[in-house]
Amino acid sequence: MVQKTNIVSVIIPTFNRAWTLKRAVDSALAQDYPHREIIVVDDGSTDETREVLAEYKGQIRVLVQENKGVSAARNLGIKESQGNFIALLDSDDAWETNKLSCQMAFFESNPGAMICQTEEIWIRKGKRVNPKKKHKKPSGMIFEPSLKLCLVSPSAVMIRKQLFDQKGMFNEAFPVCEDYDLWLRIAHDTPVYLIDTPLTVKTGGHGDQLSAAHSQDKYRIQSIRNLIESSVLSPDQKQAALKVFREKCRIFANGCLKRGRKKEAACYLALAAGKS
Repeated sequence: MVQKTNIVSVIIPTFNRAWTLKRAVDSALAQDYPHREIIVVDDGSTDETREVLAEYKGQIRVLVQENKGVSAARNLGIKESQGNFIALLDSDDAWETNKLSCQMAFFESNPGAMICQTEEIWIRKGKRVNPKKKHKKPSGMIFEPSLKLCLVSPSAVMIRKQLFDQKGMFNEAFPVCEDYDLWLRIAHDTPVYLIDTPLTVKTGGHGDQLSAAHSQDKYRIQSIRNLIESSVLSPDQKQAALKVFREKCRIFANGCLKRGRKKEAACYLALAAGKS
């Protein structure tokens, strides 16, 4: 009998991605690590998602909710999971067959570790591309470099489930940058380790990506502000967070001005100047 401590719960949130969902599910089923469960959370899809998932009857668990967003979908899957390790997989991404086994081997060799991620292969509009230098993933205490941009990918991570009890779940009020928000809450006092092998295939450039439909800096600003006001940061971390917060406020305000949103721009310029 497999002990619960060895089970990896794979959580795949999806919304109207029948066109790519099968690739994600197949890559999870193809993992050479045997002690796993696969939970697909259908976030109120109106396309052929149900028909796609029906093909996997008996191989995966399917949870269905009304459309609440990716954070709520991930949170539901995590709450309903049975394993002590959580591996997230976005429905437009995929894994190499040894992704889970490599991460479980890492945790077995590093029993104090709480979260790790793998390197990635990036595919944009059907072609492989090389990440820019600024996207290079650090390992260990990554809080300060993670302030400027998100350096952890949901599809690349594996997390001990107890870490969600300590740090909270994904913020369901954020339509985007919900991952950036969680990683900062984790990384301020918890090392995020990197397995320097590209085991996650990250696909982008398609029109239904959430990041293409929302201003990400607006939510990153809110995330940093929440963290500063929570009083959990060290003095050095707070100074670093304030610097990035003010910089992002100025950038967002300038964007608002270009679009004629003068009142909103004034609010963010005031935040940048330290006037709440």
